[in-house]
This record gives sequence, structure tokens and C-alpha cells, in this order.
Amino acid sequence: MLTADLHVHTTASDGRLSPENIIDQAMEAGLSYIAITDHDTVDGLVQLRSIQQSLPASLVIIPGIEFGTDLGENEVHILGYYIDIFNTELRSQLDILTAHRLERAKETIIKLSQLGYFITYQRVLELAGKATSIGRPHIAKALVEKGYFSTISEVFMTLLGKNGPAYVPHYKLSPKQIIELIKKAGGVPVLA
Repeated sequence: MLTADLHVHTTASDGRLSPENIIDQAMEAGLSYIAITDHDTVDGLVQLRSIQQSLPASLVIIPGIEFGTDLGENEVHILGYYIDIFNTELRSQLDILTAHRLERAKETIIKLSQLGYFITYQRVLELAGKATSIGRPHIAKALVEKGYFSTISEVFMTLLGKNGPAYVPHYKLSPKQIIELIKKAGGVPVLA
């Protein structure tokens, strides 16, 4: 029987494990297929390409990505499977999304300081490690580290959730733009 996990995030976005550790866990779990689908980045997949020769042949790694977007009043996520991670149009859009994510983080930190929560942008980047897809989980980690909160979920419920006082909306492509981008990169779009 073939087993798969087709929605995996690495430390390149908001995952807890490096791409290499994800592969190790997938092998330990006996998976046959795994899709790396980080938020707005393919950097985890690029990292795996550098060690491709040492990857187990029994595990198929599907190159993927996840985009957040709005559909009416609802936020939805669209996955792209089998994308060409070096597609120039995809990479160009990812560069734009990365720049917006960094700006959003700075704006969030300013809002937090106005609310009496003091963390630095530099510390958020340090906590993000190799992640290029900087997001609210990294900011939440900094707040927990400073002792303002006990858990990341508490930070989201109190400050960073969609209705929280430090929430900053993020730049999103439209569903149509995402689907077209995934297809241009040779991928298959799927609603998450």
C-alpha cells in the first residue's frame, strides 16, 4: 500500500522541521510520497535539490507550494503540485510576496510596540532562521520568548488573529492569478 503526505511545510516557511528532517521523518513513517508545500516559497525544495543524490529512491518528493488568497469573504489556500521551482514567472512573483511579507512583519512590530509589546525585527528574522517566508508565527515566537505570552496560539488569539489589534492584512494574489501562475509553472492547482 502506498502512503503519502501531500501538504508539508518546512522551516522555509512556518514548519518546525528542516527539509532534511522532513525527509527523515517521512522515511521513518514509511511514506511513499511527500509534497513539500511551503507558504509562498520554494526554498525548502531548493535546499533538497542540493542533496538530491543522497535522497532515498523509495520516497517520491512532489514539488509544491501553498498560496493564501481570498474568495469572497473567506480566506482559502491553493496548493500547486508538480511545479517547476525554477520557473522565472513563479520566482518573480515569490520575490514580490517575500518583500510584502517582510514589510508586513515590520508593520506588525510597529503595531505591537504601540500596544506595549517590544520585540525587534532582527530577532524575528533570527527566530525565522533560514525561512524566507516570514510570517506571524515567527513574530509570535518572539513574543513568547520575551515572556509576554505562554504559547503561540495565545498570541494569535490575543493580538495577531484576523480581528486582533496587531493584525496587518497581507498582500495576496487573486485565486485566478494563483491558478494561472501554478499552471504556467507546469503545476496542478488544488484547493487546500
